[in-house]
Amino acid sequence: MRAKKVITIHVKDDVEKEEFMKELQRLRLPAFIYVHGKLNSLKINVQGTKDDIREAIRKIREIHNRVRTKLYPDKRGLYHYTIDDLLREARTSVSTPIIIKTLELLGEKVELSGDELVTSLPWSETVELVEKLGDALSEIALQTTRQIREVAVPVSVAFNVPPEEVLEKLVELGLAEWKEDKFKYELIKNKEQALEELLKALTGDADED
Repeated sequence: MRAKKVITIHVKDDVEKEEFMKELQRLRLPAFIYVHGKLNSLKINVQGTKDDIREAIRKIREIHNRVRTKLYPDKRGLYHYTIDDLLREARTSVSTPIIIKTLELLGEKVELSGDELVTSLPWSETVELVEKLGDALSEIALQTTRQIREVAVPVSVAFNVPPEEVLEKLVELGLAEWKEDKFKYELIKNKEQALEELLKALTGDADED
């Protein structure tokens, strides 16, 4: 037996409305959904079986919550993003450690909670950052190991240095080498040590002890 229910979603501004509608359009549900927009609210007409409607409304509210947590900071001034949302919006694939390390190098607050990235950097700027990381990664992906990428890519984007130059700097500092048999750059030192020494060299602290 088919039924229908109308729910109202309140939004603060056009940005929230657009983000919510974008997410809603990605939903694949057995229930039929019709949306009527007003100034600060969206009336959503959901039709289907009672179970379909219940499931649709649960997912709609879940989406709205995700949109609000990524657009508006919490009490600590931090935003909450799912990694999948970020990568999909940036249209790229970058490992979570690379994203986290770059945010740290930029001086942003960042933590990982399950598959949720919690950071002080607003949504649009985080998406732009991940796009840059994807571009840098694509330039050196074929000639590097995962370990060296997790050092070179964050440094490249955070310091605005071409990724190839970062690799050359790692070799120059004796932190990495080119493996002829593998056609790849590899770290000689461990990742943390390599990053620490590279940062000292880039910030002019190499001779200070």
